[in-house]
Amino acid sequence: MRWLSLPLTLLVLTVTTGVAAPHDGTPIQETGCIYRGSAEALANRASPLDSVSFDIAGHTVKVCYGRPSLRGRAMLGGPSVPFGRIWRTGANEPTMLHTPTAVRIAGVLVPAGTYSLYTVPGERAWEVIVNRSYSQWGHESQYTPEVAAQEVDRAAVPVETLAEPIETLTMRFEDGHLVMEWEHIRIRIPITPGS
Repeated sequence: MRWLSLPLTLLVLTVTTGVAAPHDGTPIQETGCIYRGSAEALANRASPLDSVSFDIAGHTVKVCYGRPSLRGRAMLGGPSVPFGRIWRTGANEPTMLHTPTAVRIAGVLVPAGTYSLYTVPGERAWEVIVNRSYSQWGHESQYTPEVAAQEVDRAAVPVETLAEPIETLTMRFEDGHLVMEWEHIRIRIPITPGS
């Protein structure tokens, strides 16, 4: 009977949180995205997990990220996410991209696999960083020389200014672009087939 109850518990966790997490807090992986902590801890994060999936040349590409909210704070260009410094492009773990096929991200050729997406926000343009290392905690202090050595490449994308603020970081795929909106900023990262 115990053997039957364990899979049922994991199934419930999978349905309610989208991930099945071990109870000891070790990292777990779900379709190319890594999360840390129990299912209960994941469900109670201040910055909830989210993902966006989209089709590139008949293949499903998935981006997973944590969704921080403003909560009355100035974030982009402020002390939490200063311009000109590397950012995990979300909260908690680094934003991750899983692709079963080669793609171009802002012109950077990226073979099939799982990657982290960091950015360097700026007032007029953001630098997008594609990195092979994705298992580190996302905080900028964890972007060590060893992690930096695994960069695939960097590319710049322009910034659009929004008239109305966006409270919670939001990503979607639209017209061949991964669109990210937060606060008064929108960036569009082109993602196209790699061939």
